[in-house]
Amino acid sequence: MRHRVGHRKLQKTTSHRLAMLDNMVTSLLEHEAIQTTLPRAKEARRLAERVITLGKRGGLSNVRLAERKIRSRAVLQKVFGELKDRYADRPGGYTRIIRLGYRLGDAAQMALLELVDRPEGGGEAKPEEKPQAKGPPKTEAKPKADEKKPKAEAKSKAKAEAPKADAEAKPAKGAAKPAKRKAKSEK
Repeated sequence: MRHRVGHRKLQKTTSHRLAMLDNMVTSLLEHEAIQTTLPRAKEARRLAERVITLGKRGGLSNVRLAERKIRSRAVLQKVFGELKDRYADRPGGYTRIIRLGYRLGDAAQMALLELVDRPEGGGEAKPEEKPQAKGPPKTEAKPKADEKKPKAEAKSKAKAEAPKADAEAKPAKGAAKPAKRKAKSEK
């Protein structure tokens, strides 16, 4: 039995666990849905529900209590503004957990933690965007099929231009080497 057991330890130190959960709650309230493991989602749900309840109550002391968990000013304003109005008639249960299956790497059970009644969500998970490669954006357009040059022509041009550039940069093998400078400290 789990009577009087306070929370899941999540295999983290106390400071790491608290910081991780604070960041998860901030992300949940900012994006209104996050994907994480099931035990983490269950712990983050507890904190998120409390913060939304503080937002519904309003007042300076509740703002300061919520600010302990949410360090982003924009998210804090969202909780005490938009979310306060959205959940004014709801007595609790502001979040839902949807199980997504198992992660391929370590078979951890994954879950989607989201706010109920979110405007654009409708209860469906958003597909995650792939991170783009770093570097400058590619601006060159690919040539069309009729504009492409055959590979043989491109190679022959490259070979023809290469000896000219090498001849200008390097002297011939039999050419005399420049004389070395004499040392300054000759006696």
